[in-house]
Amino acid sequence: MNIYEFPPIKLLVSGAYWLVTALSDLLQPLAGESSAAIAVIVLTLAVRTLLIPVGLSQVRAGITRKRLAPKIAELQKRHKGNQQVMQEKLMELYREENASPFAGCLPVLLQIPVLMAVYGLFVQPTIGGQANELLGHTLFGIPLSSSLVGLIGAGDLTWVAGLLYAGLIVAIAVVAALSRHLLMPQPTTSAADSATQLPGGVDLSGMTRMLSFMPFLTAVFAAFVPLAATLYLMTTTAWTLVERITINRALGVDHTGAPRA
Repeated sequence: MNIYEFPPIKLLVSGAYWLVTALSDLLQPLAGESSAAIAVIVLTLAVRTLLIPVGLSQVRAGITRKRLAPKIAELQKRHKGNQQVMQEKLMELYREENASPFAGCLPVLLQIPVLMAVYGLFVQPTIGGQANELLGHTLFGIPLSSSLVGLIGAGDLTWVAGLLYAGLIVAIAVVAALSRHLLMPQPTTSAADSATQLPGGVDLSGMTRMLSFMPFLTAVFAAFVPLAATLYLMTTTAWTLVERITINRALGVDHTGAPRA
């Protein structure tokens, strides 16, 4: 079954197609053959702008977790021999504080439909019953529908395409390294930072560590998706870094979520 035939996703892709083609036509006089590529970047920036409140809530959730760390440590100490009671008390604490242990996952989850839409725009031969005109668009002569792995497999990789993909993937990896260094809390040995099991067997600390490596996985993923999706990944990864630094400074907190001295 083609997932892009699923009505909600089909509607999402059709809407994205209308937006990207409209932006591309608008940018055509200035950007020429690169108009669709720039349209994807503009669409990404527009989506991330709409998600600024979500980014703000993510930072505030980090501040809340830092503030609750001593209470969590006390719960772990008090109910060390009874995981079920400890989990119940932990969730009760989050409810009392009107917080969620999963708040940090929300920005990543909300971007998945957008990435699916951008990916679908450059792999589907038809959209809305008509030929997909975006498949004919290029960036520096490289089809936006092509992927690095696909070009290598077909023996069609040129030095221009190689340099472009290398630049984009390296940029994503560099931003990922900066994000991890500047924004991710450093490992500690305190009880509050030890593995916390939530109901259902979810390891909160393990999930946090996994999310911290997501930008690096994004760099690998970028080699397999269409060039247009790679542009989306590069733009959104860079936006995340700049957004988090800006919000942290505005709220007066450091990368751990603690108030600056």
